[in-house]
Formats: sequence, structure tokens, C-alpha cells
Amino acid sequence: MQVPLYQAKAEFFRMLGHPVRIRVLELLQNGPRPVRELLAEIDIEPSNLSQQLAVLRRSGIVVSTRDGGTVTYALAGGDVAELLRAARRILTELLAGQSELLAELRQVDPRR
Repeated sequence: MQVPLYQAKAEFFRMLGHPVRIRVLELLQNGPRPVRELLAEIDIEPSNLSQQLAVLRRSGIVVSTRDGGTVTYALAGGDVAELLRAARRILTELLAGQSELLAELRQVDPRR
């Protein structure tokens, strides 16, 4: 039985729904990174990072290579970086709108 597209999309976004996973993907936008560099950039226990990397790897969104004792991760494709850029644009627009609303709320009530 095939999963409806909307359900597959929801599962995809659920998979992305962890701050560490998003941070890893952001870091990988600039190219492959060894795990030790990811650990240096993200304040997290190695076992927790390993768990989050495994989720991303199982989903197919990142790939890993091993060279001796060094494991390096990379984005599986450029579409992930584009998705993160789109999310940044959307959040920028939303926050700009909230900033404008906040400015309006802070204005002195003319009836006073």
C-alpha cells in the first residue's frame, strides 16, 4: 500500500524537526564535514550527534564516507540546501511582519 504524498511530506518534515539535524544540514551546505568538525560546531554529546546523523543518513538526506578513522558527512543533493534557503526566506518574511506589528503596538495610543 502506497503512502499518500501529503503523508510522505509530513514524515519528511517530521524527520527535519530537530534543531541538531537542521544545524548539521546548515553546516553541510558549505561542503562535506568530518564528524569531529561537526562536534566542534555543535554543542552536543558525541552519542547524540551520532544518533541525529543516523536519522539523516537513513532518510537519505545525507551520505557518509569513511577514510581510516574519519567519517565525513555530506548532503546527498543540492535540493536540501535550497530547502534551507527557502526556510530562511520564509522566516525572514514572517519575522519582518511581526517586527512591523510590534512597532505598531509600541506606538503611543493617540487617545491618551
